[in-house]
Amino acid sequence: MTPTTTTDVGVLLDEGGWSGYQKLLVAATALTIIFDGLDNQLLGAAIPSMMAEWSLPRPAFASVLAAALFGMMIGGFIGGYIGDRFGRRVALLGSVISFGVLTLLMAFVDDVSTLMALRFFAGLGLGGAMPNAAALSSEYVPLRRRPFAVTLTVVCIPLGGTLAGLTGAVILPAYGWRALFFVGGALPLILAGLLWKVLPESPRYLARDRSRWPELAALLRRLGHDVPADAAFVDSHERTVARASVGSLFTPEFRRDTLALSVAFFFCLLSAYTGVSWVPALLTSAGFGVAIANYGLTAFNLGGVVGAIGGALVIARLGSRLTILTMTAGAILGCLLLASVSIAAQSTVALLAMLAWTGGLINAVQTTMYALAAHVYPAGIRATGVGTAVAIGRVGGIGSSYAGAWALEAGPSQLFALLAGTLTIVFAALASVRSHIPSNVAVRAARPMAAAGR
Repeated sequence: MTPTTTTDVGVLLDEGGWSGYQKLLVAATALTIIFDGLDNQLLGAAIPSMMAEWSLPRPAFASVLAAALFGMMIGGFIGGYIGDRFGRRVALLGSVISFGVLTLLMAFVDDVSTLMALRFFAGLGLGGAMPNAAALSSEYVPLRRRPFAVTLTVVCIPLGGTLAGLTGAVILPAYGWRALFFVGGALPLILAGLLWKVLPESPRYLARDRSRWPELAALLRRLGHDVPADAAFVDSHERTVARASVGSLFTPEFRRDTLALSVAFFFCLLSAYTGVSWVPALLTSAGFGVAIANYGLTAFNLGGVVGAIGGALVIARLGSRLTILTMTAGAILGCLLLASVSIAAQSTVALLAMLAWTGGLINAVQTTMYALAAHVYPAGIRATGVGTAVAIGRVGGIGSSYAGAWALEAGPSQLFALLAGTLTIVFAALASVRSHIPSNVAVRAARPMAAAGR
């Protein structure tokens, strides 16, 4: 049947309502990232028990940790490409199934070499999930809600990490590390099975495929839009790009922002991973007990949840340039303060407050950068763009293992001096991005002009 009505899916999505169904879709997408964060940090919780059982020192597991990060780096590239070519839903749920199965298999290993191989392949799934979750959640919602939706999705990584710690605390003493991996692998598989039936594909992805327009029409009706079954679709709010590829990110239209985002992700993830990996060691070397060291890590992580959600709400009103640069500047000041004081001389309350401020802002910048990347790239290359930026950021994460160790050898203050320097580079890179998320005022002002142009 020849379509009789042309519908602009860009207008419906970007300027439409924020329904309860859309919120459920974002929550379902975010849930996959909670399990991504859970499985990502299970190994760290299990290593002490594995060391005892296998009579191995901690350095024996360094290659396992590096293999996971390397797999996540490659997974970001591959996952983003698959999402743009074959659909965000398929790529996301495929990634969840992948890391779920491989984490489950880790419950049966008996040597480091097998563990390293499984962890590398699990890393492919862990790395591929994030760019597709960010793209999917951004394309379910109106433009004014996009930063909040993406940030709410990405901020589930530290929530998943917190869940990993709590799960380990319950399971490890009673059942051991094998049960921990079994539970950590089974839960994502159960979730993937449920979402395979209920999670729809991105409407913007469906709009690009004429054969799937009936599916798009049905989805838009569920989103509250009156769309006939035989509608044809255009998307006036998205730029048309050639076939998705990493090369398309470096065309003249996107080259500057791609390079700026790559630098920002590299140094921001280097900063974040350095903090997560080395703050506990810094605190114990300064004379604090293991409990305080773990509280410090919790403060560093969970401060980011509050900061990221707050930052996303401010971005919706003021735009991303002012908001993210202000948060980055605040993180730099926090690092400089920590570098200038004697860590050992600080009270526990003061120290945890400084770590919550600094780690919170670092994680908030990192999280809201996903929303910025999702805004920079149009739907045709959105998952590829986010995936490439994240993959480059993972290289920074790998570098944090060496940078943090070097800085700690030079003294506790040098760790935070290093973070202040890397974040200064992040500030410069983000300042050079051209396509920042506009403020609500700018969006409202642009609509009459766009309508006049049409």
